Amino acid sequence: MALFTFGRKPQAGAGSAALAGFVQGFSIEVMPRTADKIEDFRALLPAGTRVYIAHIDGTPIDEMVTTARRLRTEGFEPMPHFPARIIPDAATLRDWVARYRGEADVKQGLILAGGVAQPAGAFHSSMQLLESGAFDGFERLHVAGHPEGNKDIDPDGSDRMVMEALRWKQAFSDRSDAKMALATQFCFEAQPVIDWVNRLNGEGITLPVHIGVAGPAKLQTLIRFAVACGVGPSMKVLQKRAMDVSKLLLPYEPDSFLEALAAHKAANPAFGIESVHFFPLGGIKTNAEWTHRHGQRPQRAAA
Repeated sequence: MALFTFGRKPQAGAGSAALAGFVQGFSIEVMPRTADKIEDFRALLPAGTRVYIAHIDGTPIDEMVTTARRLRTEGFEPMPHFPARIIPDAATLRDWVARYRGEADVKQGLILAGGVAQPAGAFHSSMQLLESGAFDGFERLHVAGHPEGNKDIDPDGSDRMVMEALRWKQAFSDRSDAKMALATQFCFEAQPVIDWVNRLNGEGITLPVHIGVAGPAKLQTLIRFAVACGVGPSMKVLQKRAMDVSKLLLPYEPDSFLEALAAHKAANPAFGIESVHFFPLGGIKTNAEWTHRHGQRPQRAAA
């Protein structure tokens, strides 16, 4: 079965019912600078969609809070990132949380270590942030998942430290009132994801998985982001496609990847993937249009 759909432009309403059901309730990621380019999210996303707000090192907290407030006002659920390694101290963390809650009614957060090599202060892991107590009262806390491992955490290529951290997070979830889930890096191959989710379950890690999916984009764009984000073995799928000059300039769409996961979920209802999280690498509008073609109606009709 092909892993990608290249060059196909489905008509409005296209896509299987299984895929539409699997994608329903998806989340999507934005940054303040990309959000500023969107005139009205209500013309793109279903009402109540969870929108992660990526906090890139150097982004002022004012811009993050403004984006969260705008999303809340337009009827969406903002979930800002809290990257431990860019937070200088506990006072700053408490200030950020207070501003998000007071100015944008933020109730959810993605708690991360962050991708910078040198921590700005004492925080260097998501576990430290969770232990701080700063998120007491949050309704939902998500943490990172790595279906293909993470060489920043396990330089030897194993997943020993990643799994140890997941066991800690499972224990934290068991004693927390907040709903927790694993939001993963984007992948391109279904079977390794299925194997990873099943392995987690076998090791007693029952946190629901929100699987990361690269939204529609040019192949060159995907390869650039995949290299930058440390995508693992499934990168070979993109590399193989890149060697075919006839397909190099054709667009990627995630239909086949998601259809395989949707079929597995339909056959195994207890399978641990709970939701789909889109990284709109080809643009928010392009990603949103793909979801429209697969049954996800925006909050209001586009002008």
